[in-house]
Amino acid sequence: MSKLSHLDDQGRAVMVDVSDKAVTARTAIAEGFVAMHPETLALIESGSAKKGDVLATARIAGIMAAKKTHELIPLCHPLAITQATVNFTPSNNPAGIHVAATVKVSGQTGVEMEALTAVSVACLTIYDMLKAADKGMTIEGVRLVEKTGGRSGPFKVGTLKSGT
Repeated sequence: MSKLSHLDDQGRAVMVDVSDKAVTARTAIAEGFVAMHPETLALIESGSAKKGDVLATARIAGIMAAKKTHELIPLCHPLAITQATVNFTPSNNPAGIHVAATVKVSGQTGVEMEALTAVSVACLTIYDMLKAADKGMTIEGVRLVEKTGGRSGPFKVGTLKSGT
């Protein structure tokens, strides 16, 4: 196994020094799913949730979360994000909302954590806004789907090289 990049020679946590890395265009796409009762999904689709527009609120929460990832995840670099989008696709079978986030930056480090944080917070916001109607909702399948840019090269689900 290779040396862990977030530990110094004495095993103490450190922020990785990226000052010698090239500035490149980097993109990350993450996804997740909020499973719920069909009646709960109907509240979203009809716009009749008691707390208001669930998806508009979750979209804003996800974008804000991407921008604040460095405040939430230890040792993440603050990034000048150039784009963050959060999109939703309703599903009837199984009932729920698929959440996808895309984050872009021109920088010296990637935006995988920002995309994952955006999806996670958007999913949590959906849960929060609907918990009075359905406490049994589950948040599932949060994962990195794709990334481009950087020294490690591109990644797409299903294309991970053995041992990496």
